[in-house]
Amino acid sequence: MNLLIKSATILYPGSPFHGQIADVLLENGVVKNIDAHINSDAELLDATGSYLSPGFFDLNCNIGEPGLETKEDLTTGLQAAAAGGFTGLALMPDTEPAVHSKTEVEYIINKTKGNLVDVFPLGTISHKREGKDLAEMYDMYLSGAIAFTDGNRPVKDAGLMERALLYAQGFNGLIFSYPEDVAIAGKAKVHEGVVSTLLGMKGIPSLAEELMIARDLYLAEYTGSPIHFSTVSTRRSVELIREAKHKGLKVSCDVAAHHLILTDEALLGFDSLYKVKPPLRTQTDVDALLQGLTDGAIDAIVSQHTPHEIEFKEMEFETSAYGMIGLQTAFSLAVRVGLAPQLIVEKLAVNPRTILNIDAPILEAGQIANLVIFNVDAEWKFDKQNNRSKSSNSPFIGQNLKGKILLTCNNQQVVTN
Repeated sequence: MNLLIKSATILYPGSPFHGQIADVLLENGVVKNIDAHINSDAELLDATGSYLSPGFFDLNCNIGEPGLETKEDLTTGLQAAAAGGFTGLALMPDTEPAVHSKTEVEYIINKTKGNLVDVFPLGTISHKREGKDLAEMYDMYLSGAIAFTDGNRPVKDAGLMERALLYAQGFNGLIFSYPEDVAIAGKAKVHEGVVSTLLGMKGIPSLAEELMIARDLYLAEYTGSPIHFSTVSTRRSVELIREAKHKGLKVSCDVAAHHLILTDEALLGFDSLYKVKPPLRTQTDVDALLQGLTDGAIDAIVSQHTPHEIEFKEMEFETSAYGMIGLQTAFSLAVRVGLAPQLIVEKLAVNPRTILNIDAPILEAGQIANLVIFNVDAEWKFDKQNNRSKSSNSPFIGQNLKGKILLTCNNQQVVTN
């Protein structure tokens, strides 16, 4: 397929056309030419008022395969990713079996070869995610695991986390920390505050997240290791990470897109579609997260795509599963909260690759195109017809959203919306 993209605003760091309006000619998924004006018989895409950037990269995506394909398989998950503008995914190891050996890593890599979306498996820190013994991290690294995490389970044992940080240093591995002190969080399901009191439910205090961040920052400082915190959600968490960066620690973090726009007040109707972990917090926390994105304390935005079958969500709030799908809505939520296009590109496309030490895509003649075209003003309706995920557990289904992905291109394949 040959395509002429006309009059796109280029937001592609490293490109001489960065910040300019230009035409881009693609021939069979390869960049043929970039110039102020190009004439061609290729199929035309008028990108006036739209932006062209590197394809987005998600640091936190859950896909059920292997073992939980009824929630999401690799085929449907990657279709949802492409529709959402993502050309790269770091897959969480929360599968059955968990991605805790080279067997699972190689399965995922081999199963997703040749796809539009590049897939990077995350291996577990502990065997079977049980938090007792270190997993075969170096073996997984050699097979293609890009970093290591126990997914939505925190590493409760400080000694195990210290050993993981030290061991990963030997091969420049990166440890992801999901920050939750389970002894503080207990069996609560929502944020501890005014809303939890109104609901008559036990709450998870912000302290549960902040204590674990403080612990792991101390461990990272002691070991001299880099560390990445997944889905931070509280004001104090942002402050702790900001302070650590000012001290020179090698620390990064991300925030889930839904935590930028939703507060715990969404739970007043006991709608389990809003049940996520970490839980939705207060407006004060949301404001701090947005400030953290602006000043650099927070490095990336993630989808935290977490699909579930209908029977896991359409039930009593207390017993329903955590999580919502988010690959197709992450960009639109970033637009809804007012983030500038340049900042969205930084947090969704540039920084995630930097964190994982992945080479940035290049926009120049002769290179295979890795790009997304989006319009921050265009509106679209997210519904069950255009939902590419196998699951539909999202409170945004049926809503009109602002900020539309027009085209995603990578590996000589193109998807349009």
